[in-house]
Amino acid sequence: MGDGTSHGPLERHLRARRADGRKFFMPYLTAGYGADWPRLVEAVAAAGADAIEIGIPFSDPVMDGPTIQVSSAAALEAGATPASILDEVEKLDVGIPLIAMTYYNIPFHMGLKRYAENLRRAGIVASILPDLPLEESGPWCTEADAAGIETVMLAAPTASDERLSRICARARGFVYAVGLLGITGEREQLAASALDIAGRLTRLTDVPVAVGVGVSTPEQAAQTCEVADGVVVGSAIIQRLTDHGFDACVELVGEFRERIDRG
Repeated sequence: MGDGTSHGPLERHLRARRADGRKFFMPYLTAGYGADWPRLVEAVAAAGADAIEIGIPFSDPVMDGPTIQVSSAAALEAGATPASILDEVEKLDVGIPLIAMTYYNIPFHMGLKRYAENLRRAGIVASILPDLPLEESGPWCTEADAAGIETVMLAAPTASDERLSRICARARGFVYAVGLLGITGEREQLAASALDIAGRLTRLTDVPVAVGVGVSTPEQAAQTCEVADGVVVGSAIIQRLTDHGFDACVELVGEFRERIDRG
């Protein structure tokens, strides 16, 4: 994507934020977790998110730790399906890009073309499929590109620079820098690998770079944004929702926003 006019809406949005000197904050929310989850998406957007990851729950989430696994299981038990979630998302008007995050089984089962078109119909502009490696992403990327869905690629801290360059070349929207080896979940300290992978990626590409996995507190988010363009935060937000409810969850989102902006 050499010229700026060919970027999709998510990447244009994030590049514009970056040009204004703003660091990105992208919360993750599990769709279907709680009856009022659509209102939570709206509230989180109003609290300062730059984009939101909408987690479509899946029964065997290989990347998710216990916190998000519990929320996904609850959503599935409550009857959430990809179709019902996308129907609800289509009704939202949050004014920021929405990104679908799920596992490859779901688009594979639905059909890649149909899944990509359903995302577009729901107003979702980008997709994250963490269990789809670069080498096998061709068929999905073809359908996603045709539907106007940006494919966010994950970059592991163990990857060589040569591999990271190929990941960046295929990434749309932003590059998801995986902050540590392991599953999602809260950590007391930010892993050194989070800053290392962010630094390596920002030297290799001008595609926006956001770090996720292991960013657990507003302080850690601000620390990460000293190197990265932004952060993705999931487990800390879902845990706050589970323990203290809707209002406390939105309050935490505001705390992340304020601390990231303070620098």
